[in-house]
Amino acid sequence: MFVYLNALFVGLLLISNILGVKLFNIGEFILPAAVIVYVATYLITDVIGEVYGKDAARKTVQAGFVTQVIALLFIYIAIQLPAAPVFESQSEFETILGGSFRVIVASLISYIASQNLDVTIFHRLKAKHGDKKLWLRNNLSTMTSQLVDTTLFITIAFWGIVPTNVLLGMIATQYVFKLCIAIVDTPFAYLLVKMAKRNEKVM
Repeated sequence: MFVYLNALFVGLLLISNILGVKLFNIGEFILPAAVIVYVATYLITDVIGEVYGKDAARKTVQAGFVTQVIALLFIYIAIQLPAAPVFESQSEFETILGGSFRVIVASLISYIASQNLDVTIFHRLKAKHGDKKLWLRNNLSTMTSQLVDTTLFITIAFWGIVPTNVLLGMIATQYVFKLCIAIVDTPFAYLLVKMAKRNEKVM
């Protein structure tokens, strides 16, 4: 189960980097499609931390960071390769996979800061409550770390590009959306923890 959770974690991270190019709107609010995937990574680190411990969760976060850097390197190489005459979508390929250096840096910084904060808060609460109140540490750690993630990413990526009031609006909108998803994922946290613990007993 641990291997599958790690694979899912890394896979969702890579997918979120691609989906981030797509913007969608809910009413007047515009959000990157990555938010529907990225929030789930915090759920996975919480499950890993709950079942396998703090060190395992930290290693998962580190593995995710290294994988993202390697993936970005190979994407850059793929973009730089000369396009064949029959390949007429080079500009679209670059737009979807290339992103901008500033956005990439913002993504990596916000990721490493928020994911490590998530693990820290989760395990401080676990040390206090033991196996009880999983819902509390799952929600509190995710809510806090998502605030840091959203603030860092949008500030680094868009500071000086959009007016301050728009910047603050983007932070508030994305955070509220992520908050809603975080609350909804609580039953899944209990389900995944139960499955992982059952798998450990069988093994």
